[in-house]
Amino acid sequence: MPETYRGSCLCGEVRFSVTGFSQQAAHCHCSMCRKFHGAAFGTLVEVSDLNWLSGEPLIREFRADNGTLRSFCSQCGSSLGFRAEGTDKKAMEIAIACFDEPIPVQIDAHIYTRYRANWCELSDDLPKFAEGRDE
Repeated sequence: MPETYRGSCLCGEVRFSVTGFSQQAAHCHCSMCRKFHGAAFGTLVEVSDLNWLSGEPLIREFRADNGTLRSFCSQCGSSLGFRAEGTDKKAMEIAIACFDEPIPVQIDAHIYTRYRANWCELSDDLPKFAEGRDE
């Protein structure tokens, strides 16, 4: 049986579990991720077997102009995840800061660095992509 990893929002009303993670996880520097997370970048990872344990009715989504949906807890405002329009809520990428315990994820890149905040210096050795990984 696969290991289960649990997470939650700030207020604890929205709780979820997953059983696995994508091999790729990057710090995204696009302006939408920066504003959504209130930080220099957002770090999300695609997960396997996302299961909403509680609080799913509290999840709200903001639809960006590019059609992406950003999910958050309507009670505490915690940023929860990101998905493309037309995909199921169980197929979203989850903000790794929402996990309540250590997770087996290695950050492997910085993406959309073209939009990086001018006050955020990238001094690590991770690969840096001006746009997405494919560009």
